[in-house]
Amino acid sequence: MILKHTIKTSFTGIKTHKSRSLLTILGIVIGVAAIMVVMSLGQGAENLILSEVASIGSKTIAIVPGREPTGPTDFVSTFTDSLKEKDLRLLRNPQNAPHIAQVMPIVFGSLPAVYGNNTYRPTIFGATPLFADIYNLSAAEGNLISDEDVASYASVVVIGSKVKTELFGEDDALNQKVKLSGRSFRVIGVLPVKGQSSFVNFDEVAIVPYTTAQQYIFGIKYFNRIIVQADTEANVPTTVDDITATLRNSHNITDPEKDDFFVQTQAQAMETVGNITNIIKLFIAAVAAISLVVGGIGIMNIMLVSVTERTKEIGLRKAIGATNKNILSQFLVEAVILTAAGGVIGIALGTIFSFSASYLLTHFLGLAWIFAFPLNAALLGIGVSGLIGLVFGIYPAYRASKLSPTEALRYE
Repeated sequence: MILKHTIKTSFTGIKTHKSRSLLTILGIVIGVAAIMVVMSLGQGAENLILSEVASIGSKTIAIVPGREPTGPTDFVSTFTDSLKEKDLRLLRNPQNAPHIAQVMPIVFGSLPAVYGNNTYRPTIFGATPLFADIYNLSAAEGNLISDEDVASYASVVVIGSKVKTELFGEDDALNQKVKLSGRSFRVIGVLPVKGQSSFVNFDEVAIVPYTTAQQYIFGIKYFNRIIVQADTEANVPTTVDDITATLRNSHNITDPEKDDFFVQTQAQAMETVGNITNIIKLFIAAVAAISLVVGGIGIMNIMLVSVTERTKEIGLRKAIGATNKNILSQFLVEAVILTAAGGVIGIALGTIFSFSASYLLTHFLGLAWIFAFPLNAALLGIGVSGLIGLVFGIYPAYRASKLSPTEALRYE
């Protein structure tokens, strides 16, 4: 009965000063809303990236030149020329890696494509027909590159839908000549509108045989990636070991610390992505949580002002029998109610903002973004906001409970 009366009295005190109460919880609202948005968008981004990685296939293995990055300073080390034609031949030899089903070298870069007076800068991929299988590509018009095109260093190109629009407009692109790096390439195919998939916007690509790209476009004798498909998912770990042993032998490497390449499976890529996104989410959430602390300090200040403004009320309540404990409980409950209300409002606003952002990303940027409601963040927001109200409400409540009723009634 006493608790019910305390809660009722606290609500009355809050409703009596609505504007002040709203301003008091503003910091809590902003902090909780920010955490909700960060966690929701972070989870959505993680889901999107993981789905993109998974879409490549669990049997797919990527061989990347350079030392495996362990921090920001190692990023540049991945741009090396350590993967050569010799490595490709060794990997295609079943004696070295018997469970490799297919091998595809990839070279890529960005150069202007020119048709008449029109110029557009696509991402150029030099690959093999396996590229279309891995990324589930088909031609809306014409054909994709073939093994014969790769073997003959053919000057042919398959372009994305946006490349076609930018260079040819509404005109037919098939069999027209596009210049890449000063060399004419015949357009043999146009991809359908596909958008972003597996970290590549396929509307903005130009795909050529890798042999042609090396020889005539980029002028290089190495690969930016080698993509391997194992015969079964169960044989992926064995295949990784075989690849590592083959390349170390090819590069005369006896110390694993001196590897000039690294091998990455899709499972490893997904784990890495999950770790990175979790670190980013926690860091940004920690920054957002600072506003909760600021909000707590604001609540303490407002509650101290409230104690001063309500000195006569406190004196009157004490004069008619309220104990120090009753006054302490009332002001503590008020602080907890205010912060909990701020938490609920913050969760609601954060959810609305997150859903709106997800909608915009899906419908205007064409991303397969799925809204994620972070239940843990919501529970954390409610719990932390209530705890902040309790912690930062103790001192003002203690000050109120220690007021002398005689002095309080005389207060002007």
